[in-house]
This record gives sequence, C-alpha cells and structure tokens, in this order.
Amino acid sequence: MPSLEAWQWVLGALCAAGVGVAKTGVPGFGILAIPLMVFVVGDARASAGWLLPILCVADIFAIVYYRRHVQARRLFGLAPWVIGGMTVGWLALGLRDDVLRPIVGTIVLFMVAAHVWRKRRGARIVGGAVHSAAFGTVAGFATMVANAAGPVMNVYLLSKRLPKEEFVAAGAWFFFLVNLSKLPFYGVRGMITAPSLVYDLCMLPLVAGGAVLGRVAIKRLPQGIFEVAVLGLTTGAAVLLFR
Repeated sequence: MPSLEAWQWVLGALCAAGVGVAKTGVPGFGILAIPLMVFVVGDARASAGWLLPILCVADIFAIVYYRRHVQARRLFGLAPWVIGGMTVGWLALGLRDDVLRPIVGTIVLFMVAAHVWRKRRGARIVGGAVHSAAFGTVAGFATMVANAAGPVMNVYLLSKRLPKEEFVAAGAWFFFLVNLSKLPFYGVRGMITAPSLVYDLCMLPLVAGGAVLGRVAIKRLPQGIFEVAVLGLTTGAAVLLFR
C-alpha cells in the first residue's frame, strides 16, 4: 500500500470521482485532477503515472455509455499528428515540469481565444489539414508530458459543433486509445509502480461513482450550457497549468 496521509486519500478520491464525471458528463472537469494529484503524490511527473490508469478506466465507462453516438471518422485526420506530437512529448519528458506546463497552458489559452473569436464572427465549422495538424500535434504533446490533452481536444471538438453526446463519445475513444498507448512509455520511465497501481485499484469505486454522476449530469444539461461549461472549465484548466 502507498504511504499516504488521510487527507491525501481524500483528495485522491475526489480526483478519481472528478475524472469519472468528466469522462461521461462534463469534459474539462477532470483536468482539475492533474494539479490536485500533484499534492497527493508530492511529485508532478510521478503523479501523471498514478493518474493514467484511472483515466483509462474512466475512458472505458464513457465508451460503453456512448457507444451509439461515436463518430470515429472525426478522429482519423488527427491520428498521424497525435503520434507525432506524442513522439516530441516523449523526448521532452526529460525537461523540467515547470517548463513544460506553461508551454501547454499558453497554447491552450491561444486556442480558446481563437475559438471564441471565430464563434463571435459566426465562422463556419472549422476543418482542413492545417486545423487537424495543429490540434493533433499539440494534443499528442500535451497528453504525453502532462496528461493535459483534455483542454486541447475540448476546443477541437467544440469547433466541430457536435451534439453533446457525440462530443463525449468522440473524446472517449480518442483518450482511450491515446492513454492506452502511453502505459508502456510511462512504465519504462518508472512513472507507474506497484504502489501506484494499488492506489489506482482502491480508486476504482470512486471512478465508477463519478461516471454515473456524469451520465446523469449530461442528460440534464442543455446544449448551450454544456458548451459554455466546457469552455469555462477548459480555460480554468489551462490557467492551472501555469502553477
């Protein structure tokens, strides 16, 4: 068992439940778990390894819940760029965490600002190779260095103006495949250990409970409020990356 104080277990439980809610109901909410997990583990880089299996389990809940709404074709154009971004992120893992996070945060805030600007102008749905290349590369880089691709993908999917169920379904498949592919890389880096896996097993009931709450929340949220909530939480998450 990992040697954690009572308050660390409680904080970790909140993180696990929040990830469950985010994956099935309110995307962007789970990004708050990234800085909070640093307090639980006491090390920013190690906390990413502790959190990754929890993310994978929550992704499975989302895939099962929204299997009828998935639009896989919307993700095909991102795939090669995500792989490229993950490769760069793998190489960048040798850099200090306080260098990497502000870079990701700055990029996300720029993307949020660009999305709001385009929406105010009534621009058409964004597409094209350049658009996919930019978001795919940044998402791959952000997910590898900090489990922080959530804000990037939220802005990308908002730009597609998807119904909320398709939004969550597309994100679920994207993150499940990406997070699953990261497991061996984190293992090689020593970021996933026996104590971290025991901790993750203890958190499974909290992830499941959060996933149920998220499922209830998305049914009650109107589409407009859903989009505003995602954008607001994404902005807040990007700001937290500077801390």
